Amino acid sequence: MRCYKYIVVVWLLVSLQVNQVYAQVSYITREKKGKSFSLVSAGKAVSFYVDDTDYAGVMRATKDLQKDIARVSDVTPQLIVNNFSGGDAVIIGTLGKSKLIDQLVAAKKLKVKDIAGKWETFVIQVIDNPMVGIPRALVIAGSDKRGTIFGIYDVSRQIGVSPWHWWADVPPQKSSSLYVVPGRYVQGEPPVKYRGIFINDEEPALGRWAVENYGGFNHKFYEKVFELILRLKGNYLWPAMWWASFNSDDTLNPKLADEFGIVMGTTHHEPMMRAHAEWRKTGQGPWNYEKNESILRKFWTEGIQRMENYESIVSVGMRGDGDMAMSEDTNIALLERIVKDQRDIIQQVTGKEPSATPQLWALYKEVQDYYDKGMRVPDDVTLLLCDDNWGNIRKLPKLEDKPRKGGYGIYYHFDYVGGPRNYKWINTNQIERTWEQMHLANEYGANQIWIVNVGDIKPMELPTSFFLDYAWNPKRWNQSNLKDYTEQWAREQFGSIYAKEIAAILSGYTKYNARRKPELLSPDTYSITNYREAETLLSEFHALVQQAEKINAALPAEYRDSFFQLVLHPVKASANLNEMYVTAARNHLYAAQGRAATNEQAEHVRKLFDEDAALSRQYNKGIANGKWNHMMDQTHIGYTYWQQPSNDVMPEVKIIRVPEAAAMGVAIEGSDDVWPVAQQPAVLPEFDAFNQQVYYIEIFNHGQTPFEYTVTANAPYIKISEPTGSIDREQRIWIRIDWPNVPSGKYTIPITVKGVNENVVVNAIVNNVKPTISQPKTFIAGNGYISIEAEHYAKAVNSSTVRWDVIPGLGRTLSSVTTFPVAAKSETLSSTSPHLEYGVYLQDSGSVKVKLYLSPTLNIHNTTGLRFAVSFDNEAPQVINLHDDSSLKVWEQWVSDNVIVKTSNHVLQRGGYHTLKFWRIDAGVVLQKLVVETKEIKPSYLAPPESYSTGRTNPH
Repeated sequence: MRCYKYIVVVWLLVSLQVNQVYAQVSYITREKKGKSFSLVSAGKAVSFYVDDTDYAGVMRATKDLQKDIARVSDVTPQLIVNNFSGGDAVIIGTLGKSKLIDQLVAAKKLKVKDIAGKWETFVIQVIDNPMVGIPRALVIAGSDKRGTIFGIYDVSRQIGVSPWHWWADVPPQKSSSLYVVPGRYVQGEPPVKYRGIFINDEEPALGRWAVENYGGFNHKFYEKVFELILRLKGNYLWPAMWWASFNSDDTLNPKLADEFGIVMGTTHHEPMMRAHAEWRKTGQGPWNYEKNESILRKFWTEGIQRMENYESIVSVGMRGDGDMAMSEDTNIALLERIVKDQRDIIQQVTGKEPSATPQLWALYKEVQDYYDKGMRVPDDVTLLLCDDNWGNIRKLPKLEDKPRKGGYGIYYHFDYVGGPRNYKWINTNQIERTWEQMHLANEYGANQIWIVNVGDIKPMELPTSFFLDYAWNPKRWNQSNLKDYTEQWAREQFGSIYAKEIAAILSGYTKYNARRKPELLSPDTYSITNYREAETLLSEFHALVQQAEKINAALPAEYRDSFFQLVLHPVKASANLNEMYVTAARNHLYAAQGRAATNEQAEHVRKLFDEDAALSRQYNKGIANGKWNHMMDQTHIGYTYWQQPSNDVMPEVKIIRVPEAAAMGVAIEGSDDVWPVAQQPAVLPEFDAFNQQVYYIEIFNHGQTPFEYTVTANAPYIKISEPTGSIDREQRIWIRIDWPNVPSGKYTIPITVKGVNENVVVNAIVNNVKPTISQPKTFIAGNGYISIEAEHYAKAVNSSTVRWDVIPGLGRTLSSVTTFPVAAKSETLSSTSPHLEYGVYLQDSGSVKVKLYLSPTLNIHNTTGLRFAVSFDNEAPQVINLHDDSSLKVWEQWVSDNVIVKTSNHVLQRGGYHTLKFWRIDAGVVLQKLVVETKEIKPSYLAPPESYSTGRTNPH
């Protein structure tokens, strides 16, 4: 109890420190320092001054800041329009719209040369004697409407109000005092002009929630969405669309978007500001321009007329009905005519040149094929390039291409309905992969529009924050500080005390979920017999759950709802789901082996299935007074093809009849067989003095009656964890080697298991041949392989234009390595061209395979494919094309496994030390892992764990 009180006291003390996490320059403090400007102190807050000639959206955001200060300090500032009451003040306004701001500029009190005429930028500055009767003022001045709004919300964020304060119930970080450090703070124009989200896949979760709380996707719902986007410094929205129509369902929707300052658009398959739901309800005839041109032109004309002067980006082009591809015989000439006719409609309705209305053409799915075959649109239309719906960008602009007036953008996914499986239930997105792909986009100039499919908004809070924060300032985050981003995000939601621990949980569960998305999991995904793969996965998940539970217990009560949504639920639900599938796999194996514990494993699967439902109920109804009911209604268990099941369906389990009489069975690590039934000898994987492995033997009962067992070895250096005991269901026996007492050489040592009149001999192969290896960072072969994490290279050979660097955390197991800058030209291989070197030691000569595990990067340069090369020592490098087979079946394997595996074959003339080299040819190739195989190795999903190397800690 005393410890808990201490934790709470420390928490409260730290909470008094300002949460300055996102601006590059922190200007808010909670203690007065020197000439700091007082926002709130001694129970009083300065007044806010605004001008009634300013934008309504600026007034709305100002009121939000007024409420935010009250949330933090329990003191509400006075909001004064036009008149002055004297004393220090906060003056807020937009250049050219606010007489207050323009007066300061005219009096040369406020310099605005670096923001005037700029896009969405602002200045925040403390000014002495700005006006008669005002000794000091904090001025928030924007270059345009959103510039001012972003400046306002920047202050909100720095005083301790999270953008997710409503959407994730994040409490404000309380303080009775708030001060502004004197200075002038300018963040500049955002490099990505339009930054937004797409609300998609909104049934059953968001759709049922919106109907229950608002009656549908109406203006009351969108008020919350618009505010969230602006607080995240976004400006663009594709609205909910599966059964809703943003413009016609509620006529206040577009008016409110304009007032807030949100740029509206429609999806890649909804041209001319018309929702597909509108066509489904009122359209006449086929969705076919050749057969139904006049009706479609009328339909589209109404969409542009309804757009009025609201800020919008008009999608042009045409896809098939209901987000489908056009027919196979669709011709490019027809598609180009469709775009021409759409632009004619825009000109006729607006009375302006088509180029005066922002437009995009989304190269989504088959539409990119039309582009590749020669279809073109006018230069002012933004080409919206797309990912493959799984977070892998399909195409980037060529650096040598002439710049487009409309530029390029990216449509990205955190959520998707489609093959090979939907993924909609929970966050599976590593921000490291999002950064790596969007960094490519930015460096190649695709930065006019960034929009991301966030599904139902929740539970994509973390990746959504990162996507929009990165779009706001791509230079702020790089491969070296992504961990800092996650820590800062955790700090913004929960304060400083546990920020690092929470960040580790967030990074951990998204990494594990990204290995294979929950909807793709099955009992066969992870091996339960080889490399302890499934056991390791569960132990990793359980460690995260324990840490999350510990933090949850220590947090003040007001943080529990937000912590459950953002951390505890996704970690527990993900861990539970993985354990359910692993337990189902164990049940299947036990049934095949005839273990008495088979039915208990089946029952455990049922309990885990029920726990999944209980966690969803807790999210829906057990937190925030039921505020988020339906948000966890998404089915995710029991897929049989790409589309979701109508209900969650528990994995199949096996039930067996367990006889009364005892009967011993023996299983060993690395095999599904059972002894004494199996015909082949029982042989454990090899023990060697370098890797110093520990393996297990499992003794189990086929019956209900317990029996006694003994385990003995024919060599004293074989150490047995439980040499004697009683078996009710099963017992795992650990076999270790006392290496200092093993004679030099290689030995086969029999280990005898006795029980119930049965003897089983398990052979242990003990290899204590230890050649002298002088080279540091040398990986040693064991059991026919060497497994190497990409970042553990012995040497990186750079060039004057290219360098190798690690992206920490990216990938399925540890980290990834790639070259920077990502826009550097392709290499011509030479002895000095950029490559990585890995030291390996192989006992014997002969044929070897190298399996390379690479991120599933697509052919972004639209060439014959991205290339790299592999070699040993001084042999000629083997050039490998990452995309030599990009068929649908192969791509589905890539995205399901979240990795591309390529193989090279080599013949080594001698055993001993070798240098394995990985050569750069094309930019964009991201290496995660290498496995050198001297024989066929045991199957697994993640490949064997990393091998021992000299100069590093033994992995076991």
